[in-house]
Amino acid sequence: MGRSILSHFLNLSNACPRFTSYGASSKLQRTMPMIHQNHFPVVGVSSNHLCYCSVSASEPTVSESSSTSIKKRIVSGVQPTGSIHLGNYLGAIKNWVSLQDKYETFFFIVDLHAITLPYDVQQLSKATRDTAALYLACGVDTSKASVFVQSHVRAHVELMWLLSSAAPIGWLNRMIQFKEKSRKAGDENVGVALLTYPVLMASDILLYQSDLVPVGEDQKQHLELTRELAERVNHLYGGRKWKKLGGRGGLIFKVPEPLIPPAGARVMSLTDGLSKMSKSATSDLSRINLLDSKDAIANKIKRCKTDSFPGLEFDNADRPECNNLLSIYQIITNRTKEEVAQECQGMNWGTFKPILTDALIDHLHPIQARYEEIMSDTGYLDQVLAEGASKAADIADVTVNNVYQAMGFLKRR
Repeated sequence: MGRSILSHFLNLSNACPRFTSYGASSKLQRTMPMIHQNHFPVVGVSSNHLCYCSVSASEPTVSESSSTSIKKRIVSGVQPTGSIHLGNYLGAIKNWVSLQDKYETFFFIVDLHAITLPYDVQQLSKATRDTAALYLACGVDTSKASVFVQSHVRAHVELMWLLSSAAPIGWLNRMIQFKEKSRKAGDENVGVALLTYPVLMASDILLYQSDLVPVGEDQKQHLELTRELAERVNHLYGGRKWKKLGGRGGLIFKVPEPLIPPAGARVMSLTDGLSKMSKSATSDLSRINLLDSKDAIANKIKRCKTDSFPGLEFDNADRPECNNLLSIYQIITNRTKEEVAQECQGMNWGTFKPILTDALIDHLHPIQARYEEIMSDTGYLDQVLAEGASKAADIADVTVNNVYQAMGFLKRR
């Protein structure tokens, strides 16, 4: 389970683009559109991080000179399961800080996604607060971005049900993550939610009329489904059909475009350079958690998997661990790949590991200090989440009401 975004209309009910006929549903696009190769520093995703976006997309330009320019909208989120780790941070949350300056941003804690597999009921609420506090501690600015809890905006679930009626079961059966997780858990332990949560993810994105979605490679397929669902609903219920029911007409949903992170967004396990760093990994030694102590960080780096090749280098397929550790060092020190390669090419692991350890401790210390400060003032955090949910609901309610109308429901009085 942070995605990944929303069309930035000042008035969603009056400013939606005109409807374009897509023909029969069989003609819906089944692949991602051709995207430019200029990567923009965005966020990736782990299997627990639902930061909605993927594939490389050029950075959409927003005119800073025009006072009438409208920022495009992005939404993203992270599941409150396990501890937020370095992969979540470098792959997603760290880049939110730069995104919030250029886009209208909505960052939420995707707690509804956290219950698709067995979970600790007693810990869900605490983990949700911890995750929200870490968003803020990592630099998300509530004067620029809205931070809220997914379940606090009920339109997420309402829209999911409406979208479910238009989502062919075959589309869901083909989802790779469902196949993998259900095979591991066994049919008796798999709820319907594991199959249908991509529809909830689509709801998360389409609810806010997203322009762009930050997602990582393991969420690419989910974004494809979101785009297909948007096009399908637009074709089935939008345009003149909607207008005949008294609606605005045109597109019901904006079809979101993908935005992919640059190198380094895919942080790998410390114990296996071919596996992504994950909250669900059995061993805690496989990841650096944002709240790990100095001693814990030092111990994990000291014991992390390396190789016996001389020197250190990027992009050697036979040295995945080396590439991963150098990439982590590059990002947390805010240096170029060339600078790090030149510095470390003659080092051995005994020299490099203490340097990486110190860099990690120095980088994470301000985050940990700010987290403790935020958690000591529960009233502040509650206020942030309430204000964020209120702002999100104002936008979400317009979308879901339009969908109800376009699908022919009797308007509530």
